[in-house]
Amino acid sequence: MNILISNDDGYLAPGLAILARTAAEFANVRVVAPERDRSGVSNSLTLDRPLRIKQAENGFYYVSGTPTDCIHLGLHALPEFRPDLVLSGINNGANMGDDTLYSGTVAAATEAYLMGIPAVALSLNDSSGRYWPTAEKAVWLLLEHLLKQPPQTPILWNINIPAVAPEDIQGIKITRLGRRHHAQSIVPAKNPRGEAVYWIGPVGDVSDNLAGTDFGECEAGFITVTPLQIDLTAYQETEAVARFWAQAAFK
Repeated sequence: MNILISNDDGYLAPGLAILARTAAEFANVRVVAPERDRSGVSNSLTLDRPLRIKQAENGFYYVSGTPTDCIHLGLHALPEFRPDLVLSGINNGANMGDDTLYSGTVAAATEAYLMGIPAVALSLNDSSGRYWPTAEKAVWLLLEHLLKQPPQTPILWNINIPAVAPEDIQGIKITRLGRRHHAQSIVPAKNPRGEAVYWIGPVGDVSDNLAGTDFGECEAGFITVTPLQIDLTAYQETEAVARFWAQAAFK
């Protein structure tokens, strides 16, 4: 089996190294990741400049672009390596609820899924650096089970790993996405020239962390697995929208 690995924290991120090392115990691995932290870029493509791809001393490839760019270059700009599975992560911090819309980690997996390749995004619900051993154990358990029965059709799974000691993982829960209060703040500042600049502030607090959500179950010590889909059509609204436009006088 061939596994293509990417992330959004950059090719020097510790979570990427852990994921690549663990996956290499099960399959042939190739890593193609951004050259720097590209968190929050979602599914963006770089269209305003050409991309560069280079190979680091550790064998990882790094790209002067986004996680989505990395998937495209990993598939089309390097010597033949057709992945059977794409893994993205391990992100330094959770990607749950509304966060998945902005996450470059999830975006890399999404792009692979759109290209017909089974894909999994992995994130650790912690940014302190204390729980990388937990992340390594979780990825080992997940891959050991997943690769016994490799997906035969494209999947898109978002997995979050709890911030607990390895021995305190409670198990695996299949969850839905929770929600946050959408209260991201704007932080004004001045640059060295005295000009006004603005930072995007912290994300809002969690508003839906009930049992069954990724927020709730991960906080309870479970690895959460949320299957994602791409179709954004609001099917329950189509009849109401059709009635609204039925009287439109288009000729």
